[in-house]
Amino acid sequence: MTNKKAFEQACKIIAGGVNSPVRAFSNVESEPRFIDHGKGAYIVDIEGNSYIDYVQSWGPLLFGHCDKDIQKACQNALKKGSSFGAPTLLETELANLVLSDFPHLDKIRFVNSGTEATMSAIRLARGFTKKDKILKFEGCYHGHSDSLLVSAGSGAATFNTPSSLGVLNEIAKFTLVAKYNDIQSVKELFAQHQDIACVIIEPIAGNMGLVPAKQEFLEDLVQICKANETLLIFDEVMSGYRASYLGSYGINHIEADIVTFGKVIGGGLPAAAFAARTEIMDILSPLGGVYQAGTLSGNPLAMAAGIASISKAKKKKDLYEKLAKLAKRLTQGMKKIALERGIPLQTCYVGSMFGYFFTEKIVENYQDALKSDLKLFSKFHQKMLKNGIYLAPSQFETGFICSKMNNKIIDTTLEAIKESFKQL
Repeated sequence: MTNKKAFEQACKIIAGGVNSPVRAFSNVESEPRFIDHGKGAYIVDIEGNSYIDYVQSWGPLLFGHCDKDIQKACQNALKKGSSFGAPTLLETELANLVLSDFPHLDKIRFVNSGTEATMSAIRLARGFTKKDKILKFEGCYHGHSDSLLVSAGSGAATFNTPSSLGVLNEIAKFTLVAKYNDIQSVKELFAQHQDIACVIIEPIAGNMGLVPAKQEFLEDLVQICKANETLLIFDEVMSGYRASYLGSYGINHIEADIVTFGKVIGGGLPAAAFAARTEIMDILSPLGGVYQAGTLSGNPLAMAAGIASISKAKKKKDLYEKLAKLAKRLTQGMKKIALERGIPLQTCYVGSMFGYFFTEKIVENYQDALKSDLKLFSKFHQKMLKNGIYLAPSQFETGFICSKMNNKIIDTTLEAIKESFKQL
């Protein structure tokens, strides 16, 4: 069966033909590739086409597809049962593994997705502070819960609107939207609102393309939150165990009040978490009045995969240095080829994460990202697919390097980039 035919069939019985919107490839004017299997750095679609995969399931696969250690851990767990709805020792083991390297985090709770983690973290912050409003940043994505599907209005980011049908204006009014890497926009909102429960941010934004927050900006954010008795939430669902072993904390050394994790901590299975100091976490049910629950939270297969993934990352001392070198080789090589072809391009990498924008200006926030040439990106993506490279089908997504990649694979990719630029 062809990918086109598979998509046509899927569209008849699955909303939009996909179970997550970006998979539809509508941003690149193409149809999605239906994947048959993956191995290491590669995936193969149902037509037998092989691609070097820079999506890596949108980040979880730090060790590539079908890693033997993670597979073995899942198989051993499955032999005992796939779900119990009761505690297992695996949950405590993974909790200890995560918390042991973060001195500012005392307790953790596991959930099934990044959306659940951020939604729960915000409810927790509201319960702890007894305040109503939350502040997020334009271009940062924290899942699809109602409070977070809000975009900035015109002028000062005070009158905000739902960015999705089905989200009530009455809910949107409790979410304030500031400009990423712009501390003045944050100060203005705090001057206007005294009831901000939390500030939630991707310290390394991966959902407007890759855009790291500036160190000074984050440090100022900490001070503003402390002065206003507002909790600071770092959304590290994407950057945790990706940007470095300790995520953004390993780079900026900033201790957020609440941290959300995801992707890598599930090793490719559905798992996420939120963590904070004891006094915050202990207001969660069953100890306190903030309710949160999940039938499959702490699923033994996901916990086993997470333990295998993080344990392996912790043992490999040179892992992140190697991944960063490969990301640097890829992004610098891409930039050089673009310059030679006269194509405006900005590139960026942080650890094993990388991004690129077809624009002349360095991208520091969402408004900068929106000025990228989206039509050129679409054409480039189509050419790269034909040349055997699988990239995220959106200008506003991040790419990922896995441990199964090497200089040869990066050089093959750069050759494909050179050829694709010629064909634009």
